[in-house]
Amino acid sequence: MDFRVEHLRRKRILPDPEEGLRSLVERAPEAEAWADGMMLKLRPTLNMLYAIRRRIATCAITVFSVWFFVHVMFGANGMMVYRQKKAEYQNLQKEIGGLQQENERYTQEIKSLETDPKAIEKEAREQLHYARPGEVIYVSPPPPPTSIRELKSAKK
Repeated sequence: MDFRVEHLRRKRILPDPEEGLRSLVERAPEAEAWADGMMLKLRPTLNMLYAIRRRIATCAITVFSVWFFVHVMFGANGMMVYRQKKAEYQNLQKEIGGLQQENERYTQEIKSLETDPKAIEKEAREQLHYARPGEVIYVSPPPPPTSIRELKSAKK
């Protein structure tokens, strides 16, 4: 078995810093000439942009303001969504109030069935059809079922 590692034998030789500086100094006049040429080409465009800078700034602010208005009104957390959520919140508050009233009514009914003998007797008579000795309970027969055809002919 061979455990030699070939790629670790190479040493990395870093360039001499003086050589880098020397090449940079040698190419400096070339870079300056390129920069001067670019400035000559770009100067008319830059002068024009400088002259109309207020119009550009005004247009940019107008576009930003319109975008911001649209975002505030119709964005994910905008006014339209806020109004929908507010209406939903009010509907839920009404529903909670109604459920709390119903809960109170049931609580009162439970308390009265636990303590009030008259409430107990009333529920026994209505729900279980109980009667006192000697009383007769009359129950009316259920109405006959009406078919849909009879209802339609009666409307005509």
